Amino acid sequence: MTKTKQLTELDNKIEKSVDERADLTLPYIRPVDAATLIIVNRQTKTPKVLMGKRSAKHKFMPNKFVFPGGRVDPCDSRLVVPSKMRIAVMRHLKAETKKSLTPARLRGLALAAIRETYEETGLVLGKPATTNATSRHPVWRAFLELGVEPALSNLDYVARAITPTKRNRRFDTRFFMADATELFNKPSDIMKGSGELLDLHWISLKEALKLDLPIITHEIVKCIEARLQYPDARRYNRPVPFYRFEHGKFIISNLRAG
Repeated sequence: MTKTKQLTELDNKIEKSVDERADLTLPYIRPVDAATLIIVNRQTKTPKVLMGKRSAKHKFMPNKFVFPGGRVDPCDSRLVVPSKMRIAVMRHLKAETKKSLTPARLRGLALAAIRETYEETGLVLGKPATTNATSRHPVWRAFLELGVEPALSNLDYVARAITPTKRNRRFDTRFFMADATELFNKPSDIMKGSGELLDLHWISLKEALKLDLPIITHEIVKCIEARLQYPDARRYNRPVPFYRFEHGKFIISNLRAG
């Protein structure tokens, strides 16, 4: 499929979607930084990802299946951990961002994805602690009290998407991916979350595409499917797709490490 045809199809999907159509009465809302974590379990014959359903009470994307994630909190940038992110991942994160965005803020995006995943699912993307990291944030405090520190070294950055204008919520979301072998606990330990995501379960990518997904999540699932075709060592250097609207038109470009 050509990029032009892909963009046209996405534009048509958004236009026809009752849940994601623009509300022209809404004022401009600046997108808020958010982060999502896609955990891939490759210990089964077919790779599976963890997804859950948003409550019908949510104002943004109610009843949709999504990956765990949420807003970035200032505490995420303040948390100091010894684990370092890969150079290629940091360069991709830096692409098309403000020059004033510090390495701590960039790491904070990834740490937010880990924190939100722990809160929503109970899964701990971490390894035994080598330092005494501390945080005043209750979720981070509970995470660190397990005797672990966030595992950043094998975290992959796979996509970025900004919610179109004229929506009741707007997010500038970074999508990260990690292998289930990086979990401190078992992939089955998904009943210890906050309950914010309903019907949490592991599902193959093929079956995930049949769920009631937000349009961008549908695209990210296909992105993950393509990315997993590459060996681990090469995956981190792959271009990162960036989805957004500019001047009323849907655009997909690639973030490339500078």
